Amino acid sequence: MWRSQSAEDSPSAASREPDAGSATTAVSTPDTTVLVSTADTASVETTAASPPFDGWVDPSSFGQMWSETVPGMLTFRGNPTRSYYGEGPVPTAPKVLWRFPPTGGLCHPSTDQHGTRVWCGTGWTGQPNVWTNPKDGKLWLAFGAYDAAYHFLDPATGQRMLPDFPTGDIDKGSATVDPDGFPLYYAGSRDNNLRVIALDRDKPTELWRLNANDVSPTMWNNDWDGAPLVIDDYLFEGGENSQFHIVKLNRAYGPDGKVTVSPQLVFHAPGWDAQLLKDIGDKDVSIENSVAIVDNTVYFANSGGLVQGWDISGLKTGGTPTRVFRFWTGDDTDASVVADDQGYLYVASEYERKDARSKEVGQLMKLDPRKPDNPIVWSYHDEQIGNAGSAGIWSTPAVHDDLVVTTTNYGQVIGLDRKTGAVRWKFHLPGPVWQSPVIVDDTLIQGDCVGVLHAYDVSNTMVQPPEKWKLSVGGCIEATPTVWHGRIYFGTRAGGFYAIGDA
Repeated sequence: MWRSQSAEDSPSAASREPDAGSATTAVSTPDTTVLVSTADTASVETTAASPPFDGWVDPSSFGQMWSETVPGMLTFRGNPTRSYYGEGPVPTAPKVLWRFPPTGGLCHPSTDQHGTRVWCGTGWTGQPNVWTNPKDGKLWLAFGAYDAAYHFLDPATGQRMLPDFPTGDIDKGSATVDPDGFPLYYAGSRDNNLRVIALDRDKPTELWRLNANDVSPTMWNNDWDGAPLVIDDYLFEGGENSQFHIVKLNRAYGPDGKVTVSPQLVFHAPGWDAQLLKDIGDKDVSIENSVAIVDNTVYFANSGGLVQGWDISGLKTGGTPTRVFRFWTGDDTDASVVADDQGYLYVASEYERKDARSKEVGQLMKLDPRKPDNPIVWSYHDEQIGNAGSAGIWSTPAVHDDLVVTTTNYGQVIGLDRKTGAVRWKFHLPGPVWQSPVIVDDTLIQGDCVGVLHAYDVSNTMVQPPEKWKLSVGGCIEATPTVWHGRIYFGTRAGGFYAIGDA
């Protein structure tokens, strides 16, 4: 069970401002207030602690750092609910501190449905990992890039801490650091393989791989874009093979003190169903987002627009996961599902098929999975055509206080009221804007597609945020940056990876 903070210091959902109509559906149980008499007969108000959370992921961990054992940005959007953005301070007048590599670019040829071409830099989603190694207290930085390699750097200098780990094709998505302190890195590649990589050797060493073709049936492709989640020795991951996978890792240490794994694929299920294939009329049903977990449910979506929730409450005792939630957006849903502390889901979709369903439900939805027959709380429509003749949203929305921030393929940055979905403000950047918004210390970090990283003040969520600074590095900023202790780490499609911060 993962719980980011104790019951005593974790505010309950009831202590926050609730969404309209949510008073009877809040997930967290409020603390109980009682009166007790002291020896001098005075009445003293005390608060009884909530019972320990009994499940996989405590909803109150929304917005919190994932692990107390391994501080850092360990996975895409930081934690199992995909709601953690990093830790400040945020730079106030940043400049480029280092570039990796110092010259040239991170480039490699790769083939997809559009043919063979050279890919450079880092791209969607591509958020780097930054973490403190609990063994030696050193800060590490890691990321995959379009040069078909994973890189492990010293965040202070940009120098290699370990040799590069080469893969057979470009590394397009985000990876995950083990949250329990095992020196393990979980990373996928376009070469068809999801890997468990040991970091306690002289060089990064593959301990195990899951090939996208190891399960069947597969439907679409064999890439691995999503960042896995690892909780209580289980790994959860969706693949472009259109399957959802659960792996028991069996992590341990060998007689030589080196980390070991003995993984078993304990469950997998198609990310589609017959109704979806009938509705969309094709087989493009890959899972490209990073799965989210809240309470005892795993959520993910696919390129056919099917959003699913699978109950894993009995997994540890041999139970089989069962599907408990199904919702169809009508169009490609590559953005990760975000789950908040009250059990609501925020789902963003593209607008490529332009079918009747996507016109009906919109491209950004707040869903209540406790109402499976009618889960839409509110929705926002974006049909403004941008890159490649498509509209809608590739980025994962950010939930910040009473605000939801999203970006669009056209280039809009939009702030919506979290309760009602009403647009509070919007502005335009050179698109497409696929980088997921990052908000740390009331500062929105947002890149555009001409290579400018912007910072906006969102301390007043009701008004369009004023720009605090901007920095041009060149190349479309497609991958999501990581903010950590005064620095921002990110790559661009021009080929370079950067650390920026105050001088």
